[in-house]
Amino acid sequence: MPFIETADKTTLFYNDWGSGRPVVLIHGWPLNADMWEYQSVFLASQGLRVIAYDRRGFGRSSQPWSGYDYDTMADDLKSILDTLDLTDAVLVGFSMGGGEVARYMGRHRGERVAKAALISAVTPCLLRGGDNPDGVDRGTFDKMIDGLRQDRPHFLATFGKQFFGAGLLNFTVTTEILQWALMMAMTGSPKATLDCVRAFSETDFRQDMAAFRVPTLIVHGDADATVPVDKSGRVAASMIPGSVLKEYAGAPHALFFTEKDKLNQDLLAFIRG
Repeated sequence: MPFIETADKTTLFYNDWGSGRPVVLIHGWPLNADMWEYQSVFLASQGLRVIAYDRRGFGRSSQPWSGYDYDTMADDLKSILDTLDLTDAVLVGFSMGGGEVARYMGRHRGERVAKAALISAVTPCLLRGGDNPDGVDRGTFDKMIDGLRQDRPHFLATFGKQFFGAGLLNFTVTTEILQWALMMAMTGSPKATLDCVRAFSETDFRQDMAAFRVPTLIVHGDADATVPVDKSGRVAASMIPGSVLKEYAGAPHALFFTEKDKLNQDLLAFIRG
């Protein structure tokens, strides 16, 4: 299996499929690169080089005790781009992965990047505070931490239903898809899973928004109960000049599966446009 080594000797697993313009896919919490199955195969079949990697602490990457802050994770993304010598790249970040895209753009000045896409992303700032009164209350994330500490498999299984918008009236999300997501989530380090809740909920990316000086696509479901669009996608779009916001009516958080055909076409048109 292919791995790269970061500056602090963490090993990151990655898939590298196809050839052509590089597209780097950054997964969400608490999954790994396999969540991009439907995008990776499609985009690679369209003449693109698709790189999807496991964040430190998740999937097949190593599980260090520390390093689950966005500065370090943006540096990990830089290690991917530099080691593979990618240029004119398109970064695509889902949910928590949108934070890596934003922090990379701010911290590393968007080096090697020609376009960026934020899919159901946590940017620009989730946590409610004095200067962010419309954010999410800290208690919401405290309950996530408590649930993970008490019974991680049960919490993640329950969380997955909201993540995919699964319910009595939604028959498009099968039991097998929920099990697939749970299997991915359970390969993650318990420490990384906990630390990343604090990272994606508490990190303020508002200054990073000014570093988006490349064409940027923002895609969000207007029924996203995990990362509400009015606290994220719409705000990010207002802060990134020239960005394009696409809202999917009635769509939940996990657009990579629930809206995979539409998302694939929108990503392809954006990359080629």
